[in-house]
Amino acid sequence: MTTTVENETGSAGYHVSHHTHRDVNGGWLRPAVFGAMDGLVSNFALMTGVAGGDVATKTIIITGLAGLAAGAFSMAAGEYTSVASQRDLVQAELDIERRELRRNPHDELRELAKLYESRGVEPQLAAEVARQLSADPEQALEIHAREELGIDPTDLPSPLVAAVSSFGSFALGALLPVLPYLLGATRLWPALVLALLGLFACGAVVARVTARSWWFSGLRQLVLGGAAAGITFLLGTLFGTAVG
Repeated sequence: MTTTVENETGSAGYHVSHHTHRDVNGGWLRPAVFGAMDGLVSNFALMTGVAGGDVATKTIIITGLAGLAAGAFSMAAGEYTSVASQRDLVQAELDIERRELRRNPHDELRELAKLYESRGVEPQLAAEVARQLSADPEQALEIHAREELGIDPTDLPSPLVAAVSSFGSFALGALLPVLPYLLGATRLWPALVLALLGLFACGAVVARVTARSWWFSGLRQLVLGGAAAGITFLLGTLFGTAVG
């Protein structure tokens, strides 16, 4: 998401210059792409490591599917726990702030006024702004949460949404290297080609929320993911030789 405002002339006749900013938080795109990239790299590396051990095609397929399921459920569970814990902490802090606003409204009003003063607002104006904004208890809670805790109490993340999103994006990425085998491939190279294309595509998409060019970001992810797969293939070959 980007913010764009066109150039215009102000009411006083002066020229107002506007510009466009990138969404520095990445919105939903960043976690979705990185989840898919995580699934792709980890499952592809796992499959190449097993393939390096010179095992049957069926074993590689089972390994890929098991890696997909295990990784996706692990990501979902971890994301759910993480977001739920964060949400519980935020709710606890909001309860504390709500009690303070109810018990010590004047102290909280002065605290908010001092905060605006520290940002350069004149004391009398800061006091008046704080008074007007604190007239509504819910608005006062939201303002104190934003200013003191750096959070928006009306826009807290959902643990369920986070878990489902993580599961879906990881599973989608992890499916790519397994797909050629499911369609009848008996060699590693079709999975290799598809996985490398997927890595390049993920890196190129990430460039939308960075200052890098799409081809640089894509090549960087391709090299890193390919290196991970290559190393695990060599390790798989060594382990297969040692065990065999």
